[in-house]
Amino acid sequence: MMGVEELLRLTVAALMTRTGERQNDLADGLGLSQAQVSRKQGNRQHWSLEDVDRLAEHFGLHFLDLLAGPTHAVGVLHGSTPALRPTDAVAAPAAVAQPAPATLFPAEPAPTAATALMGPCVLCGQPTSDELEGFAQHLSAEECATATAAVSPAPAPVPQELPAEPPAPKPAAATQAAPVAPEPAPEAEPVPEAEPMLAPARTGPAAVRGPRAYASGALVDEIAGRVHKVLEECAGDLEAAQAVLIKSAIPDVMKYFKASRVGGRYEHSEFPPTADVLRKRTQKGADDIWEGRPKWRNSHVFQAAKKGEEFEVTALDMNAAYLSAFKCWLPIGQLREDTSGVHDRKKSGIHLLTPAEWEHTDLPNPLGNRMEPGELWVSESTLRLLLDCAREGLADAPVIHRSLVSGGTEVLLEKLRRALAEVRKTALAEGDELTVNYVKSMYSKLVSTLGESTANRDMRRPDWMHIMRAKAFANLWMKANKIHKAGLQVVEISGTDELHVIGDWRTVFAEGRDLNQVKEKSTYTLGGKR
Repeated sequence: MMGVEELLRLTVAALMTRTGERQNDLADGLGLSQAQVSRKQGNRQHWSLEDVDRLAEHFGLHFLDLLAGPTHAVGVLHGSTPALRPTDAVAAPAAVAQPAPATLFPAEPAPTAATALMGPCVLCGQPTSDELEGFAQHLSAEECATATAAVSPAPAPVPQELPAEPPAPKPAAATQAAPVAPEPAPEAEPVPEAEPMLAPARTGPAAVRGPRAYASGALVDEIAGRVHKVLEECAGDLEAAQAVLIKSAIPDVMKYFKASRVGGRYEHSEFPPTADVLRKRTQKGADDIWEGRPKWRNSHVFQAAKKGEEFEVTALDMNAAYLSAFKCWLPIGQLREDTSGVHDRKKSGIHLLTPAEWEHTDLPNPLGNRMEPGELWVSESTLRLLLDCAREGLADAPVIHRSLVSGGTEVLLEKLRRALAEVRKTALAEGDELTVNYVKSMYSKLVSTLGESTANRDMRRPDWMHIMRAKAFANLWMKANKIHKAGLQVVEISGTDELHVIGDWRTVFAEGRDLNQVKEKSTYTLGGKR
């Protein structure tokens, strides 16, 4: 019989696969090292009860859903399975006679003798006799699809009725004969996450969407509904609707953020006292925090180009850089002083440090284009990047003199990030630029108005603003480092989303407009005879 901890390992592996996380991503979210996560997942170290709470918080699940098996946990994550509640656990003995949901792991069909030795596939949750890297797993996507189809119920006939729903008038006699015909029977109702969502610019029926990846269905529908409502109020005028949506982007995104925090395990401070180093020196000036904005050119490449060498360069554009930066370590409460000089990965804030020397001429300095030596204040994102560089042997670790920190988490904005990312992805697939621009306006304005801005009266967290901006810059630097590790040349890096490279970048990055993809901005020739 499979133990609870073994079941938990399978669930963690399945959740990591579905969310695209690696062990170092999970380690950062839990405040552990990658080696610790590896040992826990490899059955060389135990997952503790405290770890279970942190895992549940990291993935946005209740701990009961986390312990119910990979099929149930993944189903709750993308919204196709109802979440458990503490009352469900109490009422469970009285409901033994009722059949369990088809997606609940303990109630799955009994595996054969061969599959019982291995357990459920970490990708689809169905029994398998194959094993990969110590985990039960089907060897191909086709096998997962076949296994899932074997236990899936027959599809309800609702999609066949959808074409009859557009506003084509029915005969009066038919309407009187069946006044309740449009109301489907309870057993035929579709799963809420599979309901059709119309693109704002369309007037005909929308296609039925598949189940959501792992975002909150209610929040996704609320954002999409806002676009539809404004478009209707503007009588289908896209330009007028866009002006209204962009004007309301700040209050809208704050409303969605608050909605995403309903049921959260803790309350964050919205107007904590502002530390002196976070205060602007003048009305149009800046505070003391260095964000590490990159601005670098490869001097070797440009010198060779001046001497007549010719290079084919591709300028790459990162997608939704600030939206990706929502996944960063943010302090929950008021910042408190810490003079220990030791970085606590379970906390977040700002830090006064002396960085180490950067001796690499073919890779940009993670601190950006700072020319002044000595001490400087940086945010949590920059410090973590410097420490990562030290672990890779690229430079020595910085010396931390003083920190202003609070208990931190990486998932404070995660539900909002997932919802905005899914709305954006759907809108891109449907060619709905109105919604794409609305989402872009919300995430970019949220980052820029969290500081001392009169445009956002719902929150003042300049520490969050710096951490999120610095995270966008750190993400760009990490992409440059990935290009460098692949043997390609980094030519230039600037801003939040621009990276120029020499070589076949498609061997490193996937091309597209999704968050984990990049798109080609332009190609040009550098150097050569003129």
